[in-house]
Amino acid sequence: MNKPKRDYRDTLFLPATDFPMRAGLPKKEPEWLDYWEKIKLYKKLREASSDKPQWTLHDGPPYANGHIHIGTAMNKTHKDIINRSHQMLGYNANYVPGWDCHGLPIEWKVEEEFRSKGRSKEEVKPSEFRKRCREYAQNWVDIQSKEFQRLGVIGDWENPYLTMNPESEAIICEELLKIASTGQLYRGSKPIMWSPVEQTALAEAEVEYKDKKATQIYVKFPVSNADIFADYNDFLSPASVVIWTTTPWTIPANRAVSFSSKIKYSIYEVTEIEESDFDPWSKCGDKLIVADDLWESVAKAGLIKSYKKLTEVPSKDIEAFVLSHPLKNMDGAEGKYDFSVPLLQGSHVTAETGSGFVHTAPSHGEDDYAVWISNQKKIESLGIDPAVPMTLDDAGCYTDVMPSRFKGLDVIRNSGKKRGQDGKANNEVLKALVECGNLLSRGIITLRDAHSWRSKAPVIRRATPQWFISMSKKGLRKKALEAIGKTKFWPERGRKRIASMVADRPDWLISRQRSWGVPITLI
Repeated sequence: MNKPKRDYRDTLFLPATDFPMRAGLPKKEPEWLDYWEKIKLYKKLREASSDKPQWTLHDGPPYANGHIHIGTAMNKTHKDIINRSHQMLGYNANYVPGWDCHGLPIEWKVEEEFRSKGRSKEEVKPSEFRKRCREYAQNWVDIQSKEFQRLGVIGDWENPYLTMNPESEAIICEELLKIASTGQLYRGSKPIMWSPVEQTALAEAEVEYKDKKATQIYVKFPVSNADIFADYNDFLSPASVVIWTTTPWTIPANRAVSFSSKIKYSIYEVTEIEESDFDPWSKCGDKLIVADDLWESVAKAGLIKSYKKLTEVPSKDIEAFVLSHPLKNMDGAEGKYDFSVPLLQGSHVTAETGSGFVHTAPSHGEDDYAVWISNQKKIESLGIDPAVPMTLDDAGCYTDVMPSRFKGLDVIRNSGKKRGQDGKANNEVLKALVECGNLLSRGIITLRDAHSWRSKAPVIRRATPQWFISMSKKGLRKKALEAIGKTKFWPERGRKRIASMVADRPDWLISRQRSWGVPITLI
């Protein structure tokens, strides 16, 4: 027998409530936001807690560029939770949101706008370009502000701080003047990260490292003063110091070769070459000076089948060698490589990879520059011009410091469909080295290389005049590390990460070759 169905709802003991069965959040949330705005909730919170201890969350601003995404949404939501919790804990949690309105992301988008209308940045007046950048940034500030408020984030949205506001720019200029008055600000010409695509200097924080296939070469630098070393008889005539590099385009900028007194070097004579489908560049009778620990890898790269070790060379003699530039005798050299190439001690030289010698182009490497500057007396005593040559222009093309054969060749293509790929410089340098008989080996290697975080194109090291803030003068690095030590971190591992970044970072590069930003107000 079937029992009649019973409705048990009247047997449940539930409290009476006005809450609806369904939340209906898409409809309700805007109503709550409108209510908060109507009653001026943020202002009421400030008034109610005006006598409470101040608690401030300094908001690292997002770029005013595009809609918010999951990262910025999560960031603001976490900050809102922290602010609300401290307000409930009895603090006056005043939250002022802000936006970074300067920088490459905004300028890059505005450049794209003009290009889509058939106008390059060079064809646009700076005043017009800056005006459009300001309009672009303000538009996205307004959009992002609404999007963050839609998430329920409470803050002083009517009075945000914007880096492009005159008040903010004035504060930046004022702080720069304070730094300048301490002597920490200086203008220097040394190798910095440079983006040929964006034609601007980049700080370490603006680059990312990605795998890249690069050309690796071993190059011979002939010894030019062999006649003064009677102890070696005919071992040095002719002989060459071998270097290894993954940036062939820097060879024309070479001014020295670095070595280490901690490495053992010897002279090796090539006696037999491996059979190959092509004529190898190494020849029987070649005498090569290489680190003992790296000779086998050099021989393998150069297709050297057999050899004999002629003699070891102590570091005091290595230091006395003077070399010829490997491009000295190329067609069209125009006498621009007739200078002597000294051997300089460098603490950065190791026997882990390469040949034990490091090709040194002071225009294109931090270590190269440091070694060159610290050996000025020796360089001048050899009658060598101690100046650091400016070998590349803003677009990453060889300047007239180079022979006309190289002038204008690009290191990295900075426009078109092949933007970011190797330019013509590498291949022309390789051709010249083959002509001179000084290319020992060529191959491909995959390595981690720096790329612009915005354009994703490779960046280079380039010597150019820039403004820096010294990390060592007046103890800025020490003060920063002490402050990090006193700061509470969650999680704790964050302390070690940021401390290592500050401890190892070079002087702070603050100048950029851009149109949209706070000017360096110094005369």
